[in-house]
Amino acid sequence: MRVPILLVLCGLCGPTLAAAQNDPPPSPRVSRLAVLQAEDRRAPTPHDLSVIRSGAHSGDPQTVRIAIRALGRLERPSLIPDITFALRNALPEIRSEAADAIAQAAQGWKHESSAPASVRDTARDAAFAALATRLKVEADPDVRAAICESIGRLPYATAAQAETAERALLEAAENEVNVSGRLGVAKGLEAFVRIQRKLRPPSEDAVTRLRRLSELVPREAATGARVRRLAMEALITAAAVDDDVLQRAAADPDAQVRRIAMHAAAAGGNGVTADLAHRVLASGLKDDSPSVRLEALRNVRARNDPDACSASLTATRDRDTNVALSGFDQLGACAPTPTAVPSSAAAPSAVASAGGAQDGNAGPAAAPVDSPAADDSVVTALEQAVADAQAASVPRGWHRAAHALVALASVAPERASAALPSFTASGVWQLRMYAARAAAQLGNRAALEQLARDDDDNVREAAVEGLRKIAGHDADAVYLAQLTRPGNQILRAAALALGDTPHPELAIPALKAEWDRLVAAGRDNSHDARDAIARTLTALGAPPHKMPAQAQASDLNAEDLRRLASARARVTIRGLGTFELALVTAQASATVLRFARLAEAGYYNGLTFHRVVPNFVIQGGSPGASEYIGDSPFMRDEVGLWPHVRGSVGISTRGRDTGDAQIFVDLVDNPRLDHEYTVFAQVLNGIGIIDQVLEGDVIERVEIVPGP
Repeated sequence: MRVPILLVLCGLCGPTLAAAQNDPPPSPRVSRLAVLQAEDRRAPTPHDLSVIRSGAHSGDPQTVRIAIRALGRLERPSLIPDITFALRNALPEIRSEAADAIAQAAQGWKHESSAPASVRDTARDAAFAALATRLKVEADPDVRAAICESIGRLPYATAAQAETAERALLEAAENEVNVSGRLGVAKGLEAFVRIQRKLRPPSEDAVTRLRRLSELVPREAATGARVRRLAMEALITAAAVDDDVLQRAAADPDAQVRRIAMHAAAAGGNGVTADLAHRVLASGLKDDSPSVRLEALRNVRARNDPDACSASLTATRDRDTNVALSGFDQLGACAPTPTAVPSSAAAPSAVASAGGAQDGNAGPAAAPVDSPAADDSVVTALEQAVADAQAASVPRGWHRAAHALVALASVAPERASAALPSFTASGVWQLRMYAARAAAQLGNRAALEQLARDDDDNVREAAVEGLRKIAGHDADAVYLAQLTRPGNQILRAAALALGDTPHPELAIPALKAEWDRLVAAGRDNSHDARDAIARTLTALGAPPHKMPAQAQASDLNAEDLRRLASARARVTIRGLGTFELALVTAQASATVLRFARLAEAGYYNGLTFHRVVPNFVIQGGSPGASEYIGDSPFMRDEVGLWPHVRGSVGISTRGRDTGDAQIFVDLVDNPRLDHEYTVFAQVLNGIGIIDQVLEGDVIERVEIVPGP
């Protein structure tokens, strides 16, 4: 969007948007704070809803913008008529919010079933008509972009509705001549193809338009990169990538486009030849960008390329740790028999020829994995990493050994078994957790039962999941022993493992006692553990009583909103460095306030990034280093126009409005997360530090820096 960042960040400071109009605004009938508080409570009462509706008709443009956004976030389709009038507002910022809010409110149709289908279809048609009508006359490219995306993501019910929507997007595309306009069309078509593909696949005209959007416009090599990324994502979803598209994308100056091209080479479509796919992936394995090398490595394996094991072996020496760890993981598929590793005689080994040619930093060339001796090189590489106890004992040094052990359990079980005791006895709990995963692969019940008594609940969780696979209900006594543990993750794993137990007389009392304890504690984020317990009890014929509904309150206040209107957060990672975030208070007020208060109280200091998914996200901020443990009560989602692009910072959830203050950072553009997960900050500097974060890295401190 073209709205200047200071305008976005300072939107709650005063009547900034009103200054865009010649006349001063009349006094609003309700305050911005009152609207935000009503939204924060999810407007459970007619009074709260009346406050938000009044705000939408305020004389203050900022109040109108906040209220329109709030109406959409309630996800009540019945409120769409309260939003559509704002599509005609004089201010483009409000028109954009209205377009987005209509699509967000419409998401409620996914869950509503009380109204007859004919009534819902009529309402869908009216929502689409409001957007399409405005699109025909809208001149502002940012508003057009918001409308296109909203048209693309409306939850249509029939193929005819989807066809009409696609036609509107294609008509809009004919009039777009600049980057902003094409970005809007790309966003709309990407959302349309991804969301509507089961209802109606994209037409040939839509595919042709996407192929055009994927082309590099030389004068817009940088500014148009996001257009090309979205177009490529949509073409992959539609299985419509051909040789021309793939070849262009693989040579694109933008690393993210090249990364997507690696996925396209494996996903392909009827138009991608095997030879080109092989050459593109071979080139990707030598790319300067770690994200491209990683994606190429993954997709060489996904294609069962003859050189997959050779590529994985070479990757274990990559200068980027995440690429190396992926290489270790993939070696687990390289069995130590001459026939298990395909010969590369039919085609030259792309990786062997690249050798260590990644700017001379990836190490010497690996031997081609096409003989028994080469099989030995896989086992040797894994054993060397597993045996590197000195590296595993230092901070940030345990990862290679841990990943290699799990792979070795598949490739050479007897050698992994010999190494396992040193891992189960390690003082690093992550190594014990990976030991549990390896023990499950090895079928080592004794080791799993030992690890199920570990001091760390994450280790116990991995052990219980392993026992569930190899021992089933024969290990019910172990699962029952977990039901007094404090960690939600182990309670959930144990309850699921007890499903359909042949000993309900033992399981039911223990599960009910734990249910009562969790209900009495009243913490929102025990939800997943409670859900697992409830499912198992219900399956055993003893459904628990329901947890009393928690009243939602709001602690938003004007003083904090003003203080944080243009604030930043400085995050220091132990042993790595610092990165800074711009807090987008105007877009996600409640989230920013919760994050800032926790940060200022020292909540995040000493916690970790416990989940690292290269080319996706890093996630952290859990006191238990688990996605099931965070701060209570739950936070409400504040989804909106801010997209999940590289460097966006969001709140992790497991369903709508289930955030518990765990944060994640987008490592790449993730359009499928748009409008589903809150964005409350954007990386200002230090993205290179974020790229180096490994599982278990410690958040030394988070500091809130007030704005000017």
